[in-house]
Amino acid sequence: MIGIARLLIGNKVLTNLTFILVLAMGVLAYWSLPRQQDPTINFNWIVITVAWPGSAALDVESRITDPIEEAIQRVDNLDFVSSYSREGLASILVRFEDIPENVFERRLGDLRREVNAAEGSFPEEAGDPIFIEITSSNAFPAATMVLVGSGDDDSLREQAVLIEKELERRELIDRIDSQGMADPEIRIEFDATRLAALGLAPSDIARTVQTYFRDLAAGELDVAGSNWLVRLKGKSTDAFDLNRFPILGLDGSLRIGDVARVTRTQAERSELVRYRGSPAVLLAVMKAEGANTLELVDEVKAYISTRNELESVTGTRLVLIDDQTIPTRKALTIMQNNALIGLILVLIVAWIFLGIKIAALTAIGIPFILAGTFWILQGIDQTLNVTVLLGVVIALGMLVDDAVVVVEAIYYRLERGFAGIDAVIDALSETAAPVTAAVLTTVAAFLPLMLLPGILGKFMMVIPLVVSIALLISLIEAFWMLPSHVLGSGVTMDRKGRMQRFRTRLNRSIRHIYVHLLIRAMRRPIVTLAISGIAFSGAVGLLTSGKIRADFFASDPIRVFYVNIETESGTQLERTLDLALAVEQVVRSNLRTNEARGIVTYAGQQFTETEPLRGSHRGQVLVGLNPNGREVSEIVDSMREAVLQVPGPSNVTFLELAGGPPSAKPISIKVRGSEFAELRSAANKVRSILGQTPGIKDIVDDAQDGRLALQLKLEPDQVARSGISPEIIARNIRILVDGEIVQSVQDQGETVDIRVVAADGQFSSPSKLLAVQLPTLSGEMISLSELVDAERSPALATIRHYNFRRTITVEADINSELTDTLSANQAVMEAWAQFQSSYPNVNLDFSGELDDIQESLDSIGILFLFGIGVMYLILGTQFRSYGQPLLILVTVPLAFTGVVLGLSVTGNPLSLYTLYGVVALSGIAVNSAIVLISAANDRLTSGMSLKHATLYAGRRRVVPIVITVLTTIAGLFSLAAGLGGSSLIWGPVATAIVWGLGFSSILTLFVVPILYYLTGKNRERRLNPEA
Repeated sequence: MIGIARLLIGNKVLTNLTFILVLAMGVLAYWSLPRQQDPTINFNWIVITVAWPGSAALDVESRITDPIEEAIQRVDNLDFVSSYSREGLASILVRFEDIPENVFERRLGDLRREVNAAEGSFPEEAGDPIFIEITSSNAFPAATMVLVGSGDDDSLREQAVLIEKELERRELIDRIDSQGMADPEIRIEFDATRLAALGLAPSDIARTVQTYFRDLAAGELDVAGSNWLVRLKGKSTDAFDLNRFPILGLDGSLRIGDVARVTRTQAERSELVRYRGSPAVLLAVMKAEGANTLELVDEVKAYISTRNELESVTGTRLVLIDDQTIPTRKALTIMQNNALIGLILVLIVAWIFLGIKIAALTAIGIPFILAGTFWILQGIDQTLNVTVLLGVVIALGMLVDDAVVVVEAIYYRLERGFAGIDAVIDALSETAAPVTAAVLTTVAAFLPLMLLPGILGKFMMVIPLVVSIALLISLIEAFWMLPSHVLGSGVTMDRKGRMQRFRTRLNRSIRHIYVHLLIRAMRRPIVTLAISGIAFSGAVGLLTSGKIRADFFASDPIRVFYVNIETESGTQLERTLDLALAVEQVVRSNLRTNEARGIVTYAGQQFTETEPLRGSHRGQVLVGLNPNGREVSEIVDSMREAVLQVPGPSNVTFLELAGGPPSAKPISIKVRGSEFAELRSAANKVRSILGQTPGIKDIVDDAQDGRLALQLKLEPDQVARSGISPEIIARNIRILVDGEIVQSVQDQGETVDIRVVAADGQFSSPSKLLAVQLPTLSGEMISLSELVDAERSPALATIRHYNFRRTITVEADINSELTDTLSANQAVMEAWAQFQSSYPNVNLDFSGELDDIQESLDSIGILFLFGIGVMYLILGTQFRSYGQPLLILVTVPLAFTGVVLGLSVTGNPLSLYTLYGVVALSGIAVNSAIVLISAANDRLTSGMSLKHATLYAGRRRVVPIVITVLTTIAGLFSLAAGLGGSSLIWGPVATAIVWGLGFSSILTLFVVPILYYLTGKNRERRLNPEA
């Protein structure tokens, strides 16, 4: 082994060429890695939507949602199923358990097969099921823009369609989600009274169009040896051609144009969008998986600029409202700045203790390690995102730890006159085992975190991967590159300058002061251990008392927010839009100059953290903010009172978004039952409880009463006497109310539906509809009121299910300064217990963010114990002892004490990311104890007494311990203090490690030697029988 080391270290050409190769490939890999804010994650979420135009929510539930949910229950590995049935649409969200990708693909295939099998029970008018797989790439738009026109007409729609198709062809774009764009339609509008006077039914017009308006391939015709293709052409994009069709059943003298008006128009709007009061189409750009967000948005901006040059021709203009380059650039800049500052601080610490030449040689190893790390990351198809950079920043201080121990050992021998190669080989012989053990124990603490389940685990998985790769490469740097560079640089201690003399005095003073203090501590071991125990107990007490603020999903806000507007059910879309525009005016008046990047208002849909909510009574104001300015929460709080005072809406709430892994609202309570009246009453009670709980705001639920419904039921005797088939009656009712799409035609790549429908304004009341007359077989006319029984009743607008039961979800945000997720949910649980008996058929489900928290807490605890077990295994192998690894692992509770102290001093919240840092810290904190005990064992083996071995090991190792601790702290201090920009996600992680490592290292220098001395008598007798 020594021979191989001599060969590699002594071959400067091989060393330097390898160094340059790795550096060059790493730089190329770094610049070629796709940039994005968060890693690409498959959430194992599938959204299934089925449209059924004109249907009521109850019908959608029974005819579409229930059959799909029944089929879904046969699929394995389901986590939960959430659905909503509303007028005209069913939407089912399926979330699978945290399963391997290949298993997920099989389950997705099973899901498609089961849903497609259930499709046979759908109504004929229902559309095909649409499956959308939700990932971190397409869950939130990479860019949001509006196409603004002078009028809400075909020109605006045609330009929007063209833009959508052009952008979707681009490689970096997955899809474009449009809002406010109606489909083209040819409408045949008739007067029901006039039809009845002519003895016609609406279905006669529909049958006529279906018969004439079709193309037919008749086959081939052999004419004089030539083959002719024969086609019957009936379809046309010209609405005028439909006017000429003679109505079937008559003598041909009456044509469609004589009894109806045929126009080319747009389908009835379900959404309306306005930008500064002008008609607009909202276009959300979803990026492709693994695409570079910065490149994608640059492409979009270039497209907008080019497209707007044609504004005078197209009559439309594109406006960028929001894009993800702002949070992405900010996140990457924060991490890069802090990494650079950390590198400088590491260099300064190394210079103070080791000199500029050795510090420089140590520091140049960092680019080598990072280059190798980025090269490997590129090879495994990773992207450059904040989690990768956090792994780099965490590793930054540790990268030089092993190099510092090695180079300090070389430095120590050079000071004492060793020749270059002899100093290197002797130093490696002393440090190889403890340094390798230290790196492996750190890797052992990090790697189990890759097994963390759920979305949080997927989001954070790359951090332990990056840290582990970097640490393993650092061994190559410490054992090969660095010693070779030290030899090649000709470092000697023959000439000692002023700074070198200061450095020698500094190191000597540290050793002298430490040994003096250690001797005093060893004379009173009980006092020292008691102080450590009291500190640990105090930290536990501080944590359990609630003095440490908890915000489990503390995340950096995105520079965008939404104002949600709800009106009474049944409100017309135009009225909802007017109220939303009134809210927009108040929002604008409360924003400062140039604070908003863009504001767009729309009605018919609301964006949420999980899935959009639809309905004519829903509206939303989207506010995109410029990069610099007030915090989003400050802006929202400043306008909240004024916005809530806008007259008209029944409910107004705010939605703020944050980076990091997605999660539900802090309060997300599913009120589950069967009878809607009982559910509504229970949900109201839950809302009342929330309203009385301090720190809870923006309380909403997803239940809405629908419009009044006219329920018709065929009268069998009357139908039989009329001779009209029930099918014909039902068809005529549909044509009279919502219309019937009887045919369609392709025009310039779009499907244009042909709809037969009664002209607007004919039915001012239900009785007007029931007065419509239909011809019987005998030629007489009979009114609908004679053929059906009518019942007027309110209808539900939306029916939600959660895990196959009817549900009303009550959600709310919390003020993290006043409460936390666990406390708020616990308060609601305790208050609800008093009312549970009043609602025997209702149960509350608190899953959501609370579920994610519990899953993460449980898993982090298990993985922490697993990591400790692996560390114990490595240490036991290294020291060939059962007891000494326990002495080393004492540093873990000491590190925890430092973490709690740090959170208390800095005011950072206890989050899941902080706990992640605590687990990672457990691997870092043990390094000082490893080198201490290793040095003590060597001296004990060489014949020293136990007391002298303990003291001399401390004296020999205190300086490298101080250096490694300070370099690790230096690497993370900038991120913890926010010198290069602050982050609510990553700052607490860095704070946990900085405070935990600093505090534990001070205690380790005293507690571990004392415990080693107190427990080492048997080892001393075994190794030195004469002692």
